[in-house]
Amino acid sequence: MVITMRRTQNIISILLTLADTSAYLSPYGNNIKTFHNHITNNAYNNKFASSRLRMSSSDSNNHKNSDRAHIELHLEDMMGDDWRLFRAKLVAQEQLEQSESNNVQSNNDAFRFSTGAITSLFPQQETEQFPASNNDGMLYNYDGLGEDSSPKNYCVDPFATPEEIMAVCHKPKVNINKHRWAHSLSHVEPGCVLIANEKLGGVFHQTVVLVIDHNDASGSTGIIINRPYPDKLTKVSQEETSNIDPRLKLAFNKSPVAFGGPIMKEEYTVLHGYGEVDGSKKVAPGIFVGGSQELANEVHRNAFDPSEALFVKGHATWVQSQLSREAAKGVWHVASVSHDFILRYAGAPTEDDDNPNDLWSDILMCMGGNYADVAKEYANRGDMRVT
Repeated sequence: MVITMRRTQNIISILLTLADTSAYLSPYGNNIKTFHNHITNNAYNNKFASSRLRMSSSDSNNHKNSDRAHIELHLEDMMGDDWRLFRAKLVAQEQLEQSESNNVQSNNDAFRFSTGAITSLFPQQETEQFPASNNDGMLYNYDGLGEDSSPKNYCVDPFATPEEIMAVCHKPKVNINKHRWAHSLSHVEPGCVLIANEKLGGVFHQTVVLVIDHNDASGSTGIIINRPYPDKLTKVSQEETSNIDPRLKLAFNKSPVAFGGPIMKEEYTVLHGYGEVDGSKKVAPGIFVGGSQELANEVHRNAFDPSEALFVKGHATWVQSQLSREAAKGVWHVASVSHDFILRYAGAPTEDDDNPNDLWSDILMCMGGNYADVAKEYANRGDMRVT
């Protein structure tokens, strides 16, 4: 996986460089000589032109950076450069192998029970034992004895570590739906979700929290992503205490809003999947928070649909080691889930298997096993409620 990611990054860098060059040369028909002559003939005015260029090109540079972020996101998606999806496949493979192993063990136990019952009815006959040596006192030769009979996979990179060879050559044999997957985690990490324990009440009852930052030494932050308001940004910001730029309200007047947590409820954080634009933070592959000003520019260019930006009102925080202790006690079910689950209320598409109005139970059902049993027993209220 490490090798593949290195090559992917190199390819992305080359493609983005070509895209940048094309953007610069497009006014000159991609003719480098014409471009050079244009600069040379106007050299005498460079002193004044440079200042004008800096002012006039500010917006265009921002647009180029946003385009670059969006293109990079699509390239990563096309090349399968999502380590979380790769890990999900490994987890699914492990679960499949464990299930098959349990079935084999169950069948062997049943076979031993039945054969034991039968042989107890009949006397056992002596069987010929494999001789320990031949007449010459030498052990019998068997070329296959002790050899690894498993198929061998080879990696062409002579500098690859055993871990890299295992990741690249031993690919998972299972296929999962990249739009709908979820599995439990033994630890908290940025980009994971916290699924409230079915017995947790109060403001976090049946919530799904996206972890933005996590560090046991400094604390953790997160936002609730399954408490959408019935109204859009313009109405919510007018009816409730809000601290938001009027320009953003105008650009995102029809954007959805969700209750994000009890801390600083007047502040907004934008959750989206557009790309790592200026001012944004990449939480996980395909998941970003922040960058609202740059996204507003993209809305004005008709390059971004405002319905795909979820404005989250407020957030949640934990002090040092608090979140890890809560997870260890079972207050939260920690899970890694697909980006479509995380962006459910930020314009992500839904499928026939989805429960579009209850993200809490939908994720638990997707995780299966005991989690699915919990979802069936406790799910009843849905997401459309704001505490």
